Amino acid sequence: MGYCRRMSGDAHPPEASGFPATLVRQVLDDALRVPSRPCIFAIAGLQGSGKSTLAAQVVDAAIGAGLAAATVSIDDFYLTRAQRRALAAHVHPLLATRGPPGTHALPLALSTLDALRAGGNLALPRFDKLADDRAPAAQWPTVNGRLDLLVIEGWFLGTPAQDADALAEPINALERDEDPDGTWRRWCNDTLARDYPALWARFDRLWFLQGPDFDIVPQWRWQQEQALQAAQPQRRGMTRTQLDCFVQFYERVSRQALRTLPAIADRTIALDDHRHPL
Repeated sequence: MGYCRRMSGDAHPPEASGFPATLVRQVLDDALRVPSRPCIFAIAGLQGSGKSTLAAQVVDAAIGAGLAAATVSIDDFYLTRAQRRALAAHVHPLLATRGPPGTHALPLALSTLDALRAGGNLALPRFDKLADDRAPAAQWPTVNGRLDLLVIEGWFLGTPAQDADALAEPINALERDEDPDGTWRRWCNDTLARDYPALWARFDRLWFLQGPDFDIVPQWRWQQEQALQAAQPQRRGMTRTQLDCFVQFYERVSRQALRTLPAIADRTIALDDHRHPL
């Protein structure tokens, strides 16, 4: 097994500065226009774009306004490590690495959102990225009563699958060397086409944080990795070489998101190289 598949350090620290209060207010105002409760508000953005930070800011603003709000990430619905190992054994070894379409527990995601719609008490799943496994249910935060707002964030929310003929040629060294016949990328694309639209359909709103291009992702992700290592010296982090390999798992669908989401999202926020809204 190559080192790319073993790395699991894709936890994202918040950006220190955060987003402007005016943007946070715009998100909250848009959410409050949705008549149903809770409003399920999706924020998409490539790795390192600040989507987790914006989601947290919006939830804080909602709570400050007297609303019941919570946030969850698509990452919280990853398959367990054992489930991904089974996929790696039976479908393709690259599926041991979490992240791409097909490595999420979609029935858990759908049932969680549907239960939130119904109201009542509910535990929100959490994934332990350092352990590379779903956190024990006893550690999941609990929602008590009906929410007004749930913000869900994720790097490829709302992204459609590619046409089959677009999968023929590898786009990076990972695909060329470890998926030469295209089995992994076809499997991920097929699950994106078949299974994920049911999740996208649960969103009341979708906003997209659009970085300049995919080439900025390794830089943004490396900044996060350095911040994580500074904050958690005991954590086993990635080297820059390992990180550059790791982001290749996300490249194909990330480029598809950049191509398609501006025409799909309810609003697209263009960001410069420093994550500042343009």
